[in-house]
This record gives sequence, structure tokens and C-alpha cells, in this order.
Amino acid sequence: MRVLLILLLVCFAVPVGAVEARVFTAEEQVMLKKVEGYLNSVKTLQSRFIQATSQGGYTEGTLYLSRPGKLRFEYDPPAPFLLVANGTWLIYEDKELDQISYLPLGSTPAALLVSENLVINGDEVQAIDLVRDKGLVAVTLVQTDNPENGQLTLIFNEKPMVLRQWEIIDAQGTQTVLTLNKTRTGLTLDKELFVYHDPRHQGTGIKLD
Repeated sequence: MRVLLILLLVCFAVPVGAVEARVFTAEEQVMLKKVEGYLNSVKTLQSRFIQATSQGGYTEGTLYLSRPGKLRFEYDPPAPFLLVANGTWLIYEDKELDQISYLPLGSTPAALLVSENLVINGDEVQAIDLVRDKGLVAVTLVQTDNPENGQLTLIFNEKPMVLRQWEIIDAQGTQTVLTLNKTRTGLTLDKELFVYHDPRHQGTGIKLD
């Protein structure tokens, strides 16, 4: 489970085969623009989440998002995990193992969710698939320069458009699915949520924001 938590936000899936070019219809291009517009319109978000894997792992918690650059995954006890993106770093803490990892936010898929101005089929992100079915829209994205690194699928309710879920495949081929519920947007979130207080620096006055 710990490895899967890191993989969820740290890297796109490992290569899952060659990525084939996809020509989108005019209608699909309109939908991609709607998805892009929706993601860019969400400045703040708070949601409960359920994280499940194809190996049977299951955790719950609360997600906080503030664009640009800020993200917090607060896992419910007894899960000892915390993930914080502070605009520069994605910080992963495992209290049980007493491990803390810092990764450049821009090197992770989390950067896509909290980018200041996401452009699908732009310099950084390309859409390779779009599926509409039973009121849902699924958009699969890859890194523009490194599509072989894998793919991330975002799933939305179409009317009204709301982000409901995303899916990633890890290096072992395990699928990790994160489902959002009780989502609220446009909130005023406490800036302290996105400040990480490294326990190793307690008493030094150092905080990472």
C-alpha cells in the first residue's frame, strides 16, 4: 500500500505498450475543451475520497486542493500517511515508518491537477483517448514529451461536469483508483493546510510553504 500511495501521485504508469495517435472528432474536441475549462475553473476543492487498488488495498480520507500548486491528501486513521503539495514540492509522510520524501511537484501528475493553466494537447499534456458513456466522460492523458511513461485517466460526471475519479497503473500493473464524493468547490481554504511542518525541524522554526 505504501508503494501504491507514492505511485498514485509521483509518476505516471510505467509503459503499458505503444501509445497510438488518436484523431478526435470535432465533437470530441469540443468536449476536451469543456474538460479543460472545467479543470481550470476549479480554484479550490474539498472532497472525501476512497482509494482502492486491484490488489485489495482500501483507504479513505479528505482531499484539499487550491490552484495553483497546492494539494493535501489527509488519510483517515489508522492509515499513517499524509501527502502535501506546497507549490514547489510534493511531500509524502509515513508516520509509522518514520519516512518523509520530497519530490519536485512539476515531475508528478499532481502538477496537472493543480496547474495554473492546464492546456490539453499543449506543450505538457496530450489527450490520447476520450470516452462518453452513461453520463460520464473519461479522458486519458499522457505527458507530451514522454508518452511512453504511461497514462492517467480522469473521469467526470458530464452534466454538470464534476471530477469524480482518476485511475493510474503502477509499475507492477496494479490499478489504483481514487473516487471523490461530497465534493465542494469555491471554498476559502486555510493556507496552513498546504504548509508542511517537518517533524525533523521541530523547535527550529523551519516550515515548508
